[in-house]
Amino acid sequence: MAQTTTLRILSGLAVRGAFEGGIIQDYEARTGNKVDVAWVPTTLIMEQVAAGEQADVLVIIRDAMDRLVAQGKVDPASRVEVAHSRLGVAVPRGAKHPPVGTVEEFRAALLGARSVAYSRAGASGIHFESIIAKLGIADEVRAKATVIPAGFTAEKLVTGEADLAVQQVSELLVVQGIEVVGKYPEELQQVSSFSAATMTSSTQREAAAAFLASLHGEKANTAYLASGVDPAA
Repeated sequence: MAQTTTLRILSGLAVRGAFEGGIIQDYEARTGNKVDVAWVPTTLIMEQVAAGEQADVLVIIRDAMDRLVAQGKVDPASRVEVAHSRLGVAVPRGAKHPPVGTVEEFRAALLGARSVAYSRAGASGIHFESIIAKLGIADEVRAKATVIPAGFTAEKLVTGEADLAVQQVSELLVVQGIEVVGKYPEELQQVSSFSAATMTSSTQREAAAAFLASLHGEKANTAYLASGVDPAA
C-alpha cells in the first residue's frame, strides 16, 4: 500500500470557506494525500515563519508573499494567485439590516451598534482601525467594541457579545447563524488578494505542486464564488 502524504498548510482565513467547501476534499480524493491546515491571519503567519515555523504550502496576502519571495522563504516558481476578498458587515440571523452602502450609512451603523466585533490581528481589523479613525469615531466605537485577537468575528454575533461584525465577507460566511448585510462602501473598501506557494524548506514538493494546481479551474472557481471571494484570473 502506498504511503499517504500529509500536506501541512498555513493559510489565511479568507479562503477557508472555499477550501473546506470542496477544494481540499477534491484534492484528497484525487491524490490520496491528506491535508492539515492551520487557519491563521496573514500577520500571524508572517510572525510564525520569521520564528522558524515550517509548512509545505503558505496561502497569504499577496504583498506578504512578495516579502517571503524576497527572503527566499518560498519558491517563486511555485507561486499561484488564488482569490480576491472584500470586506463586509454582518448581523445575527433575523436581526434588522442597517444600510451600509454609503460612507454616512456605514458610519451611522457603527455608531448605532451596541458592540462591533473585529479582529485585532487580521488585515481586516487593522484596516477597520484606520477607517474609524478616518471617520472620527474611533473613541466611540472602541469604547463598546468586542475585539478578538484572531479568528472569526461573526462568532461574537452568535454568542450575543456583539450585534455587528466586520471582516472579510468570506470569513463572515464561515459562521452559521449570521447574515451578511453588505460590503463596505467602495470609498472604504480594501481588496485583499491571496497568493499560494511552496515553502523552500518543504520536503513534499510533488504533493504541494498538485495542491497548488488544484487551486485553479472550474471546481475551484465555483467554491470561491460560493464562499464570498472572487477567483483570481
